Amino acid sequence: MRLGIDFGTTRTVVACCDRGNYPVLSFFDDAGDTVDFFPTVVAEHKGELTFGLDALHVADQRGWSLVRSFKRLLSRPRAADAVVQVGSVEIGVAELITRFLAALRDAILYRSNRPAAGSDERLIAVVATPANAHGAQRFVTLDTFRRAGFEVIGMLNEPSAAGFEYTHRHHRTITSRREHIVVYDLGGGTFDASLVHLSGRHHDAVATAGLNHLGGDDFDAVLADVVLSSVKLDRKELPRRAQALLLDQCREAKERLNPSSRRIAIDLEAVLGDAAPQAEVTIAVQDFYEAATPLVERTIVAMQPVMVKLDDNVDAAMTEIAGIYVVGGASALPVVPRVLRERFGRRVHRSPYPSGAIAIGLAIADEEAGFEISDRLSRHFGVFREGRGGEEVVFDPIFDREERIPSQGEGRSVIPRVYRAAHNVGRYRFVECAALDERGVPIGDITAYGDVLFPFDPLLREELDLGGVPIRRMMREGPLIQEKYSVTEHGLVKVTITDLETGYERAFHMGA
Repeated sequence: MRLGIDFGTTRTVVACCDRGNYPVLSFFDDAGDTVDFFPTVVAEHKGELTFGLDALHVADQRGWSLVRSFKRLLSRPRAADAVVQVGSVEIGVAELITRFLAALRDAILYRSNRPAAGSDERLIAVVATPANAHGAQRFVTLDTFRRAGFEVIGMLNEPSAAGFEYTHRHHRTITSRREHIVVYDLGGGTFDASLVHLSGRHHDAVATAGLNHLGGDDFDAVLADVVLSSVKLDRKELPRRAQALLLDQCREAKERLNPSSRRIAIDLEAVLGDAAPQAEVTIAVQDFYEAATPLVERTIVAMQPVMVKLDDNVDAAMTEIAGIYVVGGASALPVVPRVLRERFGRRVHRSPYPSGAIAIGLAIADEEAGFEISDRLSRHFGVFREGRGGEEVVFDPIFDREERIPSQGEGRSVIPRVYRAAHNVGRYRFVECAALDERGVPIGDITAYGDVLFPFDPLLREELDLGGVPIRRMMREGPLIQEKYSVTEHGLVKVTITDLETGYERAFHMGA
Protein backbone atom coordinates (compact mmCIF):
# COMPACT_ATOMS: atom_id res chain seq x y z
CA MET A 1 0.00 0.00 0.00
CA ARG A 2 1.40 3.40 -1.02
CA LEU A 3 1.03 6.32 1.38
CA GLY A 4 1.85 9.98 1.81
CA ILE A 5 2.59 10.73 5.47
CA ASP A 6 2.78 14.23 6.94
CA PHE A 7 4.39 13.77 10.37
CA GLY A 8 3.11 16.95 12.02
CA THR A 9 3.85 18.75 15.26
CA THR A 10 0.33 18.29 16.62
CA ARG A 11 -1.31 15.97 14.07
CA THR A 12 0.04 13.30 11.74
CA VAL A 13 -2.01 12.94 8.57
CA VAL A 14 -1.91 9.96 6.20
CA ALA A 15 -3.21 9.86 2.63
CA CYS A 16 -3.17 6.81 0.38
CA CYS A 17 -3.04 6.08 -3.34
CA ASP A 18 -6.28 4.34 -4.27
CA ARG A 19 -6.77 3.84 -8.03
CA GLY A 20 -6.14 7.46 -8.95
CA ASN A 21 -7.74 8.91 -5.81
CA TYR A 22 -5.87 10.21 -2.76
CA PRO A 23 -8.16 9.93 0.30
CA VAL A 24 -7.03 10.93 3.79
CA LEU A 25 -7.27 7.97 6.16
CA SER A 26 -9.53 8.12 9.21
CA PHE A 27 -8.60 6.43 12.49
CA PHE A 28 -10.97 4.76 14.99
CA ASP A 29 -10.74 5.62 18.68
CA ASP A 30 -11.85 3.30 21.50
CA ALA A 31 -15.44 4.54 21.24
CA GLY A 32 -15.56 3.70 17.55
CA ASP A 33 -15.58 7.36 16.49
CA THR A 34 -13.29 8.46 13.65
CA VAL A 35 -10.87 11.35 13.16
CA ASP A 36 -8.91 12.16 10.01
CA PHE A 37 -5.55 12.42 11.77
CA PHE A 38 -3.37 10.56 14.27
CA PRO A 39 -2.55 12.86 17.24
CA THR A 40 1.19 13.46 17.64
CA VAL A 41 1.16 12.94 21.41
CA VAL A 42 2.58 10.52 23.96
CA ALA A 43 1.35 9.67 27.47
CA GLU A 44 3.17 7.92 30.32
CA HIS A 45 2.08 6.08 33.47
CA LYS A 46 4.40 3.97 35.69
CA GLY A 47 6.94 3.66 32.90
CA GLU A 48 4.38 2.68 30.24
CA LEU A 49 4.17 4.82 27.10
CA THR A 50 1.14 5.05 24.83
CA PHE A 51 0.65 7.12 21.69
CA GLY A 52 -1.87 8.89 19.48
CA LEU A 53 -5.56 8.37 20.17
CA ASP A 54 -4.79 6.03 23.06
CA ALA A 55 -2.68 8.77 24.67
CA LEU A 56 -5.49 11.31 24.36
CA HIS A 57 -7.92 8.80 25.86
CA VAL A 58 -5.94 8.56 29.10
CA ALA A 59 -4.76 12.18 29.21
CA ASP A 60 -7.23 13.19 31.92
CA GLN A 61 -6.83 10.05 34.00
CA ARG A 62 -5.01 10.31 37.29
CA GLY A 63 -1.31 9.43 37.15
CA TRP A 64 -0.87 9.86 33.39
CA SER A 65 1.47 12.52 31.98
CA LEU A 66 0.89 13.83 28.43
CA VAL A 67 3.54 15.37 26.17
CA ARG A 68 2.62 17.18 22.95
CA SER A 69 4.65 18.71 20.13
CA PHE A 70 7.73 16.54 20.69
CA LYS A 71 8.46 16.81 16.97
CA ARG A 72 9.72 20.34 17.67
CA LEU A 73 12.72 18.78 19.40
CA LEU A 74 13.95 17.67 15.96
CA SER A 75 14.87 21.27 15.16
CA ARG A 76 17.64 21.13 17.77
CA PRO A 77 21.19 21.05 16.34
CA ARG A 78 21.93 17.59 17.83
CA ALA A 79 18.49 16.10 17.19
CA ALA A 80 19.83 12.55 17.01
CA ASP A 81 21.20 12.87 20.55
CA ALA A 82 18.37 14.88 22.15
CA VAL A 83 16.56 13.46 25.19
CA VAL A 84 13.03 14.23 26.41
CA GLN A 85 11.33 13.61 29.75
CA VAL A 86 7.90 11.97 29.43
CA GLY A 87 6.51 11.70 32.94
CA SER A 88 8.89 9.39 34.80
CA VAL A 89 10.57 8.15 31.61
CA GLU A 90 13.66 9.71 30.06
CA ILE A 91 13.90 8.70 26.42
CA GLY A 92 15.89 9.71 23.36
CA VAL A 93 13.92 11.75 20.84
CA ALA A 94 14.80 9.35 18.01
CA GLU A 95 13.57 6.36 20.04
CA LEU A 96 10.40 8.23 21.06
CA ILE A 97 9.59 9.10 17.45
CA THR A 98 10.32 5.53 16.31
CA ARG A 99 7.85 4.19 18.87
CA PHE A 100 5.28 6.82 17.89
CA LEU A 101 5.62 5.89 14.21
CA ALA A 102 5.36 2.18 15.07
CA ALA A 103 2.05 2.98 16.82
CA LEU A 104 1.01 4.92 13.70
CA ARG A 105 1.84 1.90 11.54
CA ASP A 106 -0.31 -0.36 13.70
CA ALA A 107 -3.15 2.17 13.59
CA ILE A 108 -2.97 2.32 9.77
CA LEU A 109 -3.10 -1.46 9.53
CA TYR A 110 -5.69 -2.25 12.18
CA ARG A 111 -7.55 0.92 13.23
CA SER A 112 -8.13 2.88 10.02
CA ASN A 113 -10.43 2.90 7.02
CA ARG A 114 -7.65 2.03 4.59
CA PRO A 115 -9.01 0.72 1.29
CA ALA A 116 -9.54 -3.02 0.98
CA ALA A 117 -7.28 -2.92 -2.08
CA GLY A 118 -4.41 -2.10 0.28
CA SER A 119 -4.89 -5.10 2.55
CA ASP A 120 -1.25 -6.18 2.50
CA GLU A 121 0.99 -5.08 5.35
CA ARG A 122 3.69 -3.45 3.21
CA LEU A 123 3.44 0.28 3.85
CA ILE A 124 5.39 2.13 1.16
CA ALA A 125 5.62 5.80 2.00
CA VAL A 126 6.66 9.20 0.74
CA VAL A 127 7.31 11.39 3.79
CA ALA A 128 8.06 15.06 4.34
CA THR A 129 10.23 17.38 6.41
CA PRO A 130 9.98 21.14 6.92
CA ALA A 131 11.66 22.99 4.04
CA ASN A 132 14.01 24.63 6.52
CA ALA A 133 14.95 21.34 8.22
CA HIS A 134 18.64 20.78 8.88
CA GLY A 135 20.46 17.58 8.05
CA ALA A 136 20.05 15.99 11.47
CA GLN A 137 16.29 16.49 11.31
CA ARG A 138 16.13 14.92 7.85
CA PHE A 139 18.28 11.98 8.95
CA VAL A 140 16.25 11.27 12.11
CA THR A 141 12.99 11.52 10.16
CA LEU A 142 14.15 9.04 7.51
CA ASP A 143 15.78 6.68 10.03
CA THR A 144 12.84 6.55 12.45
CA PHE A 145 10.28 5.87 9.70
CA ARG A 146 12.38 2.96 8.47
CA ARG A 147 12.97 1.59 11.96
CA ALA A 148 9.21 1.74 12.58
CA GLY A 149 8.57 -0.55 9.62
CA PHE A 150 7.75 1.85 6.77
CA GLU A 151 9.40 1.44 3.35
CA VAL A 152 10.39 5.04 2.59
CA ILE A 153 10.79 5.61 -1.15
CA GLY A 154 10.97 9.41 -1.07
CA MET A 155 11.30 12.43 1.19
CA LEU A 156 10.14 15.90 0.11
CA ASN A 157 10.07 19.36 1.60
CA GLU A 158 6.57 19.91 3.00
CA PRO A 159 5.60 22.91 0.83
CA SER A 160 6.91 21.14 -2.27
CA ALA A 161 4.49 18.30 -1.54
CA ALA A 162 1.62 20.78 -1.19
CA GLY A 163 2.48 22.01 -4.68
CA PHE A 164 1.28 18.67 -6.07
CA GLU A 165 -2.04 19.07 -4.28
CA TYR A 166 -2.38 22.56 -5.81
CA THR A 167 -1.80 21.19 -9.32
CA HIS A 168 -4.35 18.47 -8.64
CA ARG A 169 -7.06 21.00 -7.67
CA HIS A 170 -6.19 24.28 -9.42
CA HIS A 171 -4.41 23.33 -12.64
CA ARG A 172 -6.62 25.75 -14.63
CA THR A 173 -4.98 28.73 -12.87
CA ILE A 174 -1.58 27.80 -14.37
CA THR A 175 -0.90 29.54 -17.69
CA SER A 176 2.09 30.26 -19.91
CA ARG A 177 2.37 33.66 -18.18
CA ARG A 178 1.85 32.33 -14.69
CA GLU A 179 3.77 29.10 -14.15
CA HIS A 180 4.74 29.66 -10.51
CA ILE A 181 2.96 29.26 -7.20
CA VAL A 182 4.06 30.21 -3.69
CA VAL A 183 3.15 27.60 -1.10
CA TYR A 184 2.47 29.13 2.32
CA ASP A 185 2.64 26.29 4.86
CA LEU A 186 1.82 27.16 8.48
CA GLY A 187 1.84 24.00 10.57
CA GLY A 188 1.71 23.27 14.27
CA GLY A 189 5.37 24.04 14.91
CA THR A 190 6.98 25.46 11.77
CA PHE A 191 6.38 27.84 8.89
CA ASP A 192 7.67 27.16 5.37
CA ALA A 193 7.29 28.89 2.03
CA SER A 194 8.38 27.63 -1.39
CA LEU A 195 8.35 29.10 -4.86
CA VAL A 196 7.44 26.22 -7.18
CA HIS A 197 7.65 26.31 -10.98
CA LEU A 198 5.04 24.10 -12.59
CA SER A 199 5.47 22.60 -16.05
CA GLY A 200 3.11 19.74 -16.81
CA ARG A 201 3.87 17.00 -14.32
CA HIS A 202 7.29 18.43 -13.49
CA HIS A 203 7.60 20.64 -10.42
CA ASP A 204 10.76 22.60 -9.62
CA ALA A 205 11.11 24.06 -6.11
CA VAL A 206 12.98 27.19 -7.15
CA ALA A 207 13.47 28.67 -3.67
CA THR A 208 12.49 27.96 -0.07
CA ALA A 209 12.42 29.90 3.17
CA GLY A 210 10.90 29.45 6.57
CA LEU A 211 10.94 29.64 10.35
CA ASN A 212 11.73 26.57 12.43
CA HIS A 213 10.00 27.94 15.54
CA LEU A 214 6.69 29.46 14.48
CA GLY A 215 3.43 27.57 14.17
CA GLY A 216 0.08 26.79 15.73
CA ASP A 217 1.63 26.20 19.15
CA ASP A 218 2.69 29.85 19.20
CA PHE A 219 -0.85 31.03 18.42
CA ASP A 220 -2.05 28.90 21.37
CA ALA A 221 0.47 30.66 23.61
CA VAL A 222 -0.68 34.09 22.40
CA LEU A 223 -4.31 33.22 23.17
CA ALA A 224 -3.31 31.98 26.64
CA ASP A 225 -1.48 35.24 27.32
CA VAL A 226 -4.46 37.33 26.18
CA VAL A 227 -6.76 35.33 28.47
CA LEU A 228 -4.46 35.64 31.48
CA SER A 229 -3.71 39.33 30.95
CA SER A 230 -7.44 40.02 31.24
CA VAL A 231 -7.27 38.76 34.86
CA LYS A 232 -3.74 40.10 35.49
CA LEU A 233 -1.95 36.74 35.58
CA ASP A 234 1.34 35.72 33.92
CA ARG A 235 1.45 32.34 32.16
CA LYS A 236 5.11 31.77 33.08
CA GLU A 237 4.25 32.00 36.79
CA LEU A 238 1.65 29.21 36.64
CA PRO A 239 2.51 25.62 37.68
CA ARG A 240 3.61 23.46 34.75
CA ARG A 241 0.44 21.34 34.76
CA ALA A 242 -1.75 24.44 34.84
CA GLN A 243 0.14 25.83 31.84
CA ALA A 244 -0.43 22.59 29.94
CA LEU A 245 -4.16 22.53 30.77
CA LEU A 246 -4.54 26.15 29.73
CA LEU A 247 -2.74 25.61 26.42
CA ASP A 248 -4.93 22.56 25.74
CA GLN A 249 -8.06 24.66 26.28
CA CYS A 250 -6.69 27.45 24.11
CA ARG A 251 -5.80 25.00 21.33
CA GLU A 252 -9.31 23.56 21.35
CA ALA A 253 -10.92 27.03 21.46
CA LYS A 254 -8.70 28.24 18.60
CA GLU A 255 -9.60 25.24 16.44
CA ARG A 256 -13.33 25.92 16.94
CA LEU A 257 -13.07 29.47 15.58
CA ASN A 258 -14.71 30.35 12.28
CA PRO A 259 -15.22 33.67 10.46
CA SER A 260 -18.47 34.24 12.40
CA SER A 261 -16.96 33.69 15.87
CA ARG A 262 -17.11 36.70 18.19
CA ARG A 263 -16.18 35.48 21.70
CA ILE A 264 -13.79 32.94 23.22
CA ALA A 265 -14.55 31.39 26.62
CA ILE A 266 -11.92 29.63 28.73
CA ASP A 267 -12.72 27.63 31.89
CA LEU A 268 -10.12 29.08 34.23
CA GLU A 269 -11.37 27.10 37.22
CA ALA A 270 -10.55 23.85 35.39
CA VAL A 271 -7.00 25.15 34.99
CA LEU A 272 -6.29 26.71 38.41
CA GLY A 273 -8.95 25.21 40.67
CA ASP A 274 -9.65 27.28 43.78
CA ALA A 275 -6.74 29.60 42.88
CA ALA A 276 -8.64 30.91 39.83
CA PRO A 277 -9.57 34.59 40.25
CA GLN A 278 -12.84 33.80 38.43
CA ALA A 279 -14.46 30.65 37.11
CA GLU A 280 -14.51 31.61 33.43
CA VAL A 281 -12.81 34.19 31.25
CA THR A 282 -14.42 35.47 28.07
CA ILE A 283 -12.50 37.60 25.58
CA ALA A 284 -13.34 39.14 22.23
CA VAL A 285 -12.08 37.15 19.24
CA GLN A 286 -10.84 40.41 17.74
CA ASP A 287 -8.52 40.94 20.75
CA PHE A 288 -6.96 37.55 20.05
CA TYR A 289 -6.61 38.32 16.34
CA GLU A 290 -4.91 41.63 17.07
CA ALA A 291 -2.42 39.89 19.37
CA ALA A 292 -1.83 37.11 16.81
CA THR A 293 -1.42 39.33 13.75
CA PRO A 294 2.31 39.99 14.43
CA LEU A 295 2.90 36.22 14.09
CA VAL A 296 1.25 36.24 10.66
CA GLU A 297 3.28 39.29 9.68
CA ARG A 298 6.46 37.43 10.66
CA THR A 299 5.54 34.71 8.18
CA ILE A 300 5.05 37.32 5.44
CA VAL A 301 8.53 38.72 6.14
CA ALA A 302 9.98 35.18 6.12
CA MET A 303 8.46 34.39 2.71
CA GLN A 304 9.92 37.48 1.01
CA PRO A 305 13.12 35.68 -0.14
CA VAL A 306 11.02 33.33 -2.27
CA MET A 307 8.98 36.19 -3.74
CA VAL A 308 12.00 38.21 -4.82
CA LYS A 309 13.29 35.26 -6.84
CA LEU A 310 10.77 36.46 -9.43
CA ASP A 311 11.12 40.22 -8.94
CA ASP A 312 12.86 42.46 -6.41
CA ASN A 313 9.50 44.22 -6.03
CA VAL A 314 7.18 41.85 -4.18
CA ASP A 315 4.06 43.49 -5.61
CA ALA A 316 5.44 43.07 -9.13
CA ALA A 317 6.26 39.43 -8.36
CA MET A 318 2.56 38.81 -7.64
CA THR A 319 1.76 39.39 -11.31
CA GLU A 320 3.95 36.40 -12.23
CA ILE A 321 2.42 33.76 -9.95
CA ALA A 322 -0.75 31.71 -10.35
CA GLY A 323 -1.44 32.05 -6.66
CA ILE A 324 -0.35 31.81 -3.06
CA TYR A 325 -1.49 28.41 -1.78
CA VAL A 326 -2.25 28.39 1.94
CA VAL A 327 -1.88 25.01 3.68
CA GLY A 328 -1.05 23.63 7.11
CA GLY A 329 -3.31 23.08 10.11
CA ALA A 330 -2.59 26.47 11.70
CA SER A 331 -3.62 28.27 8.50
CA ALA A 332 -7.24 27.32 9.32
CA LEU A 333 -7.26 30.16 11.87
CA PRO A 334 -9.39 32.83 10.11
CA VAL A 335 -6.95 35.66 10.82
CA VAL A 336 -4.27 33.99 8.66
CA PRO A 337 -6.01 34.08 5.24
CA ARG A 338 -7.52 37.46 6.16
CA VAL A 339 -4.12 39.10 6.68
CA LEU A 340 -2.72 37.40 3.57
CA ARG A 341 -5.59 38.65 1.41
CA GLU A 342 -5.19 42.16 2.79
CA ARG A 343 -1.55 41.99 1.72
CA PHE A 344 -1.72 40.04 -1.55
CA GLY A 345 -5.30 40.38 -2.80
CA ARG A 346 -7.54 37.77 -4.41
CA ARG A 347 -4.77 35.47 -5.61
CA VAL A 348 -4.62 33.76 -2.22
CA HIS A 349 -6.05 30.22 -2.44
CA ARG A 350 -6.67 28.25 0.73
CA SER A 351 -6.62 24.47 0.45
CA PRO A 352 -10.02 22.91 1.19
CA TYR A 353 -8.05 20.43 3.33
CA PRO A 354 -5.35 22.61 4.95
CA SER A 355 -4.34 19.89 7.43
CA GLY A 356 -4.29 17.18 4.77
CA ALA A 357 -2.81 19.05 1.79
CA ILE A 358 0.77 17.90 2.39
CA ALA A 359 -0.17 14.25 2.93
CA ILE A 360 -2.34 14.33 -0.20
CA GLY A 361 0.50 15.94 -2.16
CA LEU A 362 2.91 13.27 -0.95
CA ALA A 363 0.51 10.55 -2.09
CA ILE A 364 0.11 12.26 -5.48
CA ALA A 365 3.91 12.49 -5.75
CA ASP A 366 4.14 8.70 -5.73
CA GLU A 367 6.58 7.75 -8.47
CA GLU A 368 4.01 5.60 -10.30
CA ALA A 369 1.77 8.65 -10.96
CA GLY A 370 4.35 10.14 -13.33
CA PHE A 371 4.97 13.32 -11.34
CA GLU A 372 8.50 14.66 -10.98
CA ILE A 373 9.97 17.22 -8.63
CA SER A 374 13.28 19.00 -8.35
CA ASP A 375 13.61 19.87 -4.68
CA ARG A 376 16.27 22.02 -2.99
CA LEU A 377 18.45 21.76 0.10
CA SER A 378 17.01 25.05 1.46
CA ARG A 379 20.06 25.65 3.73
CA HIS A 380 23.71 26.51 3.09
CA PHE A 381 26.27 23.85 4.04
CA GLY A 382 29.97 24.39 4.57
CA VAL A 383 32.98 23.95 6.83
CA PHE A 384 35.17 26.25 8.92
CA ARG A 385 38.85 26.00 7.98
CA GLU A 386 42.14 27.48 9.03
CA GLY A 387 43.33 30.38 6.91
CA ARG A 388 46.71 32.10 6.53
CA GLY A 389 48.61 29.19 8.06
CA GLY A 390 46.40 28.93 11.11
CA GLU A 391 46.25 32.68 11.84
CA GLU A 392 42.51 32.93 11.11
CA VAL A 393 39.38 30.85 10.63
CA VAL A 394 37.44 31.13 7.38
CA PHE A 395 34.16 29.63 6.24
CA ASP A 396 34.33 27.48 3.12
CA PRO A 397 30.83 27.14 1.55
CA ILE A 398 30.28 23.70 -0.01
CA PHE A 399 26.60 23.66 -1.05
CA ASP A 400 24.33 26.62 -1.65
CA ARG A 401 20.82 26.58 -0.13
CA GLU A 402 19.44 26.24 -3.67
CA GLU A 403 21.45 23.11 -4.44
CA ARG A 404 19.15 20.66 -6.20
CA ILE A 405 18.42 17.37 -4.45
CA PRO A 406 19.03 14.55 -6.98
CA SER A 407 16.24 12.19 -7.95
CA GLN A 408 16.46 8.53 -7.02
CA GLY A 409 19.05 6.82 -9.21
CA GLU A 410 20.62 10.06 -10.42
CA GLY A 411 24.33 10.74 -10.12
CA ARG A 412 25.12 12.62 -6.96
CA SER A 413 26.53 16.11 -6.86
CA VAL A 414 30.22 15.80 -5.92
CA ILE A 415 32.75 18.52 -5.14
CA PRO A 416 36.29 17.12 -4.66
CA ARG A 417 38.97 19.00 -2.72
CA VAL A 418 42.57 17.75 -2.70
CA TYR A 419 45.44 18.94 -0.47
CA ARG A 420 48.46 17.84 1.59
CA ALA A 421 47.58 17.24 5.25
CA ALA A 422 49.47 19.44 7.69
CA HIS A 423 48.30 17.87 10.99
CA ASN A 424 48.14 14.39 12.49
CA VAL A 425 44.33 14.61 12.83
CA GLY A 426 41.87 16.51 10.66
CA ARG A 427 39.08 18.24 12.58
CA TYR A 428 36.21 19.37 10.35
CA ARG A 429 33.66 21.80 11.78
CA PHE A 430 30.62 21.50 9.49
CA VAL A 431 27.81 24.02 9.67
CA GLU A 432 24.39 24.60 8.11
CA CYS A 433 22.73 28.01 8.08
CA ALA A 434 19.77 29.86 6.64
CA ALA A 435 21.83 32.61 5.02
CA LEU A 436 25.32 34.03 4.41
CA ASP A 437 26.22 37.69 4.86
CA GLU A 438 28.00 39.79 2.23
CA ARG A 439 31.36 38.38 3.42
CA GLY A 440 30.14 34.78 3.09
CA VAL A 441 29.88 34.27 6.87
CA PRO A 442 26.99 32.13 8.19
CA ILE A 443 24.11 34.07 9.73
CA GLY A 444 20.59 33.18 10.84
CA ASP A 445 19.48 29.83 12.28
CA ILE A 446 22.96 28.28 12.37
CA THR A 447 23.29 24.54 13.03
CA ALA A 448 26.75 23.32 13.99
CA TYR A 449 27.46 19.59 13.77
CA GLY A 450 29.75 17.73 16.11
CA ASP A 451 33.34 17.76 14.89
CA VAL A 452 34.23 15.16 12.26
CA LEU A 453 37.68 13.70 12.97
CA PHE A 454 39.90 11.95 10.42
CA PRO A 455 43.33 10.38 11.14
CA PHE A 456 45.81 11.88 8.68
CA ASP A 457 48.67 10.10 10.47
CA PRO A 458 48.54 6.40 9.40
CA LEU A 459 49.69 5.40 12.89
CA LEU A 460 46.40 6.68 14.33
CA ARG A 461 44.06 4.72 12.07
CA GLU A 462 43.41 2.03 14.65
CA GLU A 463 42.67 4.66 17.31
CA LEU A 464 39.01 4.44 18.34
CA ASP A 465 38.82 7.76 20.20
CA LEU A 466 40.46 10.46 18.11
CA GLY A 467 38.88 13.10 20.35
CA GLY A 468 41.48 12.34 22.98
CA VAL A 469 44.45 12.71 20.61
CA PRO A 470 46.27 16.09 20.81
CA ILE A 471 46.34 17.78 17.40
CA ARG A 472 49.81 18.78 16.24
CA ARG A 473 51.52 19.69 13.00
CA MET A 474 53.25 16.78 11.27
CA MET A 475 57.06 16.95 11.04
CA ARG A 476 57.14 15.40 7.58
CA GLU A 477 55.01 15.96 4.49
CA GLY A 478 51.49 14.74 5.12
CA PRO A 479 49.48 12.38 2.92
CA LEU A 480 47.50 13.61 -0.08
CA ILE A 481 43.87 14.00 1.09
CA GLN A 482 40.72 14.23 -0.98
CA GLU A 483 37.35 15.43 0.31
CA LYS A 484 34.16 14.57 -1.57
CA TYR A 485 30.76 16.02 -0.81
CA SER A 486 27.49 14.70 -2.16
CA VAL A 487 23.77 15.17 -1.61
CA THR A 488 21.61 12.04 -1.36
CA GLU A 489 18.15 11.72 -2.87
CA HIS A 490 16.78 12.39 0.64
CA GLY A 491 18.56 15.73 1.02
CA LEU A 492 21.31 14.47 3.33
CA VAL A 493 24.91 15.58 2.88
CA LYS A 494 27.49 12.80 2.71
CA VAL A 495 31.19 13.56 3.27
CA THR A 496 33.90 11.11 2.15
CA ILE A 497 37.51 11.76 3.16
CA THR A 498 40.21 9.67 1.46
CA ASP A 499 43.98 9.24 1.76
CA LEU A 500 44.73 8.99 -1.96
CA GLU A 501 48.14 7.41 -1.36
CA THR A 502 46.91 4.46 0.70
CA GLY A 503 43.24 4.31 -0.28
CA TYR A 504 42.15 4.59 3.36
CA GLU A 505 38.84 6.48 3.65
CA ARG A 506 35.93 7.21 5.93
CA ALA A 507 32.42 8.39 5.05
CA PHE A 508 30.16 10.51 7.25
CA HIS A 509 26.45 11.31 6.86
CA MET A 510 25.75 14.70 8.39
CA GLY A 511 23.16 14.38 11.12
CA ALA A 512 23.67 10.69 11.68
